Amino acid sequence: MYSPAVLDHLDNPRNGGEITHPTGRGEATNPVCGDRLILTIQLRDGRVEGARFLAEGCAPSIAAGSVLTELILGLTIAELEQLRPRDITEALQPLPRNKEHCSVLAIDALRSALASCADPGDPPTERKARHP
Repeated sequence: MYSPAVLDHLDNPRNGGEITHPTGRGEATNPVCGDRLILTIQLRDGRVEGARFLAEGCAPSIAAGSVLTELILGLTIAELEQLRPRDITEALQPLPRNKEHCSVLAIDALRSALASCADPGDPPTERKARHP
């Protein structure tokens, strides 16, 4: 039923937990099924230096949180803003159609984390422009 990638991330989730003092923290919940994902990120010099997640829900939600943390490490804020749910779905080779909402959940958590953060290395005008 699930791809080997989903099963691998479920059996061996990457970057589980929370960063103690994150640059950004985001949370997303699917109101239909109740799945919940929390993402904490650490930015340094405009790039993701660390990412951790907590998930409550179905197996694909856990896998989506895990693969998200792998995908975003090293990316710039501009690159993060370009990520879409299909990137998560494709990384999980793919998700079953009825579970693609898990990819949306992961990207929503990322958007929430980005909105909450301000990289200390950014000039204030850039922070405002990116995260009104």
